[in-house]
Amino acid sequence: MIEYNPKSWFRVILTFHKAGTVRKFWKELILMGLFTAVITFLELKYFKNHPAIEKVGSFHSFLGLAFSLLLVFRINSAYDKWWEGRKLWGRLVNETRNMATKFATFIPKSEKEKRNYVATLIHNYPFALKEHLRDNMDWEEFENTENLIEELKKKNHIPNALSQKLYEFAKKLKDNGEISEEEFLSLDKELKSFSDVLGGCERIKKTPIPYSYSLFLKKFIFVFVSTAPIGFIPAMEYWTVPVAIIIFYVFVSLEYIAEEIEDPFGLDENDLPTDKLAETIRRNVKEIFNG
Repeated sequence: MIEYNPKSWFRVILTFHKAGTVRKFWKELILMGLFTAVITFLELKYFKNHPAIEKVGSFHSFLGLAFSLLLVFRINSAYDKWWEGRKLWGRLVNETRNMATKFATFIPKSEKEKRNYVATLIHNYPFALKEHLRDNMDWEEFENTENLIEELKKKNHIPNALSQKLYEFAKKLKDNGEISEEEFLSLDKELKSFSDVLGGCERIKKTPIPYSYSLFLKKFIFVFVSTAPIGFIPAMEYWTVPVAIIIFYVFVSLEYIAEEIEDPFGLDENDLPTDKLAETIRRNVKEIFNG
């Protein structure tokens, strides 16, 4: 995720990072400019002051209203998924802190091996989750204890395996009389929240906008942008070319950004900072157990 100062207007305006849509669509922008130049030439030379041109401009204005409503819905639906993903990861930060605090309180400091084992399970979980959401698994990020990594490599769903091990560890403490029934139940809340966060993130990742809607919107953008120059040419003549390029840039960029943020768990510039959040959780958990 890109970190920036939102109050630095001119620096933001003049910045074109590697995910910028100008870099992605520069060929299409050139084609749009050439297409508009040809349409402008033909209209000014052969159809100047033609009554049908004014009717096309009026129809295009009405079409723009419907198009703006579709685009607003598209952007809002994508941002809702991005924001929900951020809330789920914020919840994970809080729940890992709560769980670490409880385990660190219940397990005596003299039981260093048990404290180290459960701490490793907790702070490995966010790394497993973020890589699971990327359809990947970076084992070098994991901290190992009691052959944990070797056991996890045998599993297909690593976050579930870690959650199960935490449950088994808590139950073992209860069965051995090291924690009471009430203390076990207090841990159960955080343990279940791991599955809730995992399920919410998987739902976001696996539920993109319906294909038919995405297909229709892209076609609508193409038709709208392609016909836009016709209404501008009588008043702006060849100035229509840069105006059409700007219109194309704005609308295509909005759709592209919406597509990028509706799956916020990847490695794109606008995705959530899950790597940084996982590191934050690891530092917090270690501090709680070592404090």
